[in-house]
Amino acid sequence: MPIEVGIWNVSSENVKKVEYSSIDSEKRLEDILCGDLSILDSDLLLIGRQTLTGFGKKIDMLGIDETGKITIIELKKDKTPREVIAQVLDYASWIKDLSYTDLKEICDEYYNDKGDKEFESLFDEKFGTSPPEKINQEHDMIIVCSELDNETERILNYLSDNYNVPVNVAFFRFFSDSGSEYLSRSWLIDPKEAEERLSYSKGQKTEPWNGRDFVVNIDVNDGKSSYNDLIKYNFFTAGGGVWYSKTLANLFPGARIFAMIPKKGYLAVGEVLAESVPIKDFHVQYEDKEVPILDLPLEYEPLRNNLDNPDLCYYAVRVRWIEHLREEEPFWVKGLMANQNSAFKLRNKFTLDKLTERFKLDD
Repeated sequence: MPIEVGIWNVSSENVKKVEYSSIDSEKRLEDILCGDLSILDSDLLLIGRQTLTGFGKKIDMLGIDETGKITIIELKKDKTPREVIAQVLDYASWIKDLSYTDLKEICDEYYNDKGDKEFESLFDEKFGTSPPEKINQEHDMIIVCSELDNETERILNYLSDNYNVPVNVAFFRFFSDSGSEYLSRSWLIDPKEAEERLSYSKGQKTEPWNGRDFVVNIDVNDGKSSYNDLIKYNFFTAGGGVWYSKTLANLFPGARIFAMIPKKGYLAVGEVLAESVPIKDFHVQYEDKEVPILDLPLEYEPLRNNLDNPDLCYYAVRVRWIEHLREEEPFWVKGLMANQNSAFKLRNKFTLDKLTERFKLDD
């Protein structure tokens, strides 16, 4: 069963529960998700809406992630249990055979009336890199609804648990209070659990992710890094453009990060304590007080750049550093994982084993 979401207004002495209300229409929810797909999944680029299949049906939404995996997104609407499950599986049977060219055409057609950007430029704008040569090597399915009957839930759990069918359900509910509207989201299967489960399934093309570990790249400018500030004030930061800062949003309290300087090596391991915020809003513990980080002496001056520009400013996450090395003595051996993203999932077992040993972790 999904986690039940409750919201209470505690802005006054009289605590009041905000009641769940039905959305005006399924189309409104679809409009909201198409306007900002990060509400569903921040790692997805929308490439199609109401996409016509080869057998005359229309897929509500299509997304793609940085690895080229395709996600089918279908609103339950008024379909019966058998209809919604049969439909999304039928769509998957069509999607699996689409080529790079087919998916590019779907994307270009969708964005045709939204400007002159094509698939490759949209992909680069979202992920900061060109699309993989091979895409659609994997796909998954998400059913979007406000609630699910027991029969549908049983069938979906059976398909996922016993046959590793990559299908999940995202529950969205609307809440209205004092003229303001709120949207909540919960999952039938925790996405991290679903990803790990599929990683171990037959035919998986990537190593499994343990749902916790990330690698983060320490910022360097004109030969000087932010490392000393990070260790001194217990945080991690990235910025100077959306591509650099956006992946910090993937870090969550409890995540573990291995910090490295690109082309040099790994320097520290720590635990994330809070989600990322613009650096002008970031506070740290200093001499037993909560102090804005920008009020403290910083060696890395770029942190103060573009403070009022949300696309260009730096973002920061609070970290408890577990172990760190001198910057002049980074750890590196051939074969360790590296990536140009500011933060990325550490899937490589060889790298994780070597880092665990070097930093004397008790895993």
